[in-house]
Amino acid sequence: MKKSVLKQIPLPLLLMMFMQYLLLAVWWVPLAAYLTNRGIYGFEKSLILSSMAIGSMASPFIGAIADRFFSSQKVLAGVNVLTAVFLFIAGYTNDTRWLFLFIFLAMLCYMPTWSLTSSIAMAHSQREQFPRIRMFGSIGWIASGIFSFVAVKVMGVDQFDGTHLPLICGSILAFVAALFNLTLPDTPPVKSERSGLSEIFGIEAFRMMKDRNYAIFMLCSLMAIMSFSLYYSFGSEFIQDRDFKFITITMNWGQAAELIFLFFTTAIIIRMGIKWAMIMGLLALIARYAFFYWGVATDFPAHYITGILVHGLIFGLFFVGGQIYTDQKAPVNLKAQAQGMLSFVIWGIGLLGGNLICGWLIRLYSFELDGKIAYHWDMIFQWVVLFTILTVAIFALFFKREKKLT
Repeated sequence: MKKSVLKQIPLPLLLMMFMQYLLLAVWWVPLAAYLTNRGIYGFEKSLILSSMAIGSMASPFIGAIADRFFSSQKVLAGVNVLTAVFLFIAGYTNDTRWLFLFIFLAMLCYMPTWSLTSSIAMAHSQREQFPRIRMFGSIGWIASGIFSFVAVKVMGVDQFDGTHLPLICGSILAFVAALFNLTLPDTPPVKSERSGLSEIFGIEAFRMMKDRNYAIFMLCSLMAIMSFSLYYSFGSEFIQDRDFKFITITMNWGQAAELIFLFFTTAIIIRMGIKWAMIMGLLALIARYAFFYWGVATDFPAHYITGILVHGLIFGLFFVGGQIYTDQKAPVNLKAQAQGMLSFVIWGIGLLGGNLICGWLIRLYSFELDGKIAYHWDMIFQWVVLFTILTVAIFALFFKREKKLT
């Protein structure tokens, strides 16, 4: 990495991304395993894991607040404080209903921060630098594995992943992030002559869907996240079932690969164009589940690691590429709302639908063996691969090439 590149990016933006993804990964990655260990299965588990998706639906509204009323960095600090409070309570409740409620409230506050941090980063840097700024979010995600390693190896805790301790760590980190957010560059709201309900509630950006190409992009993003959710929400359950002890550290190999690919994302998009870059990301999504399938079929753990490592291509080229594409298409007074709309569709509607469908698939292909739940993972992965192939076909056929990133 050239020093000149980093010098062009304000350090607070890098730290902002690092903290924002660190505070989520430390508890979200092992959450499915924690629910399993608490005896929470079926619809209840799918519902709790869908809290991220439901929380994402607040993104356009929070984006509208940042666009119209308050500086984005202050809004970010406020929702992080609330996230800290709700995670702390969730970590100490023993009632499944209260656990869902407080995780849901935490996500309602946390998920809009993805679009907020993106709009803040792009407001204070050049658009092509965003993947390198977002790269520090991946570094934060990878760093979350340190907590389980320190707890088990240094502090002598019998088990960290799969317990309530990650929730408490997430709470502490959210509060620290909130304090730091107040030192970020000022990102004031943009004045607008319009004051209708569509702007106030953050739905003005949905007018972008009138653009046929953008509508196709959103449809395929919706479909892609449904496939992606099998790994994203239920990955720790799969990895635990494959007898991996350090769940967070194992899955963080994907973020390590993401870290590398994000540095080259801009160059790939500029050289190939947004269409073919995102197609490459979708093909990597197919490859992930194909490798998982082969791993189950051959009982060869290296295939699981390969499936995890392609995460960087998937996330960098398709999802981060989509954020850059959205920023390029959005009017200047709707930047935060546009990112919020993207988060609403992908991490809200798409992830919710994906969690429910994938949860149903897992229930359909699970059975009891020697008093424990076992799975036909090969059948699950086959269905997801077929659906992702359909997504690639729709995107390749109907998304028209646009001008290169500027």
